[in-house]
Amino acid sequence: MADLTVTVDGRELAAEWTGENSEVRDALADALPVAGDATRWGDELYFSVSLGAAAESTRTEVPAGAVAYWPAGDVLCLFWGPTPASVGDEPRAAEDVAVVATVEDVTPLEDLDGGATVRVEER
Repeated sequence: MADLTVTVDGRELAAEWTGENSEVRDALADALPVAGDATRWGDELYFSVSLGAAAESTRTEVPAGAVAYWPAGDVLCLFWGPTPASVGDEPRAAEDVAVVATVEDVTPLEDLDGGATVRVEER
């Protein structure tokens, strides 16, 4: 069963917490709901959040549907396809991010055009 709802310009997506980065996950859970006007970078959206949490495990290559925190920029990211940093079709962050959740089905994002308003809340 889904833990979160990620709404992207009216598209509701179900997401589940991962077992990674418990400190970041807990900080995000405490801050929910969070929302913002997201900037698009390839098939990634990101917006500012103030979590102030230390990431335990970071990486640049992430799965499609990854909801991740970029500590250096204090932003929350949603990946669903290639970005300008990608090699091939996999999603890839420009710098290390801490994955905290995964969207179950990213298909509704395939026709997204430009930036979007994103909201993350408990389900």
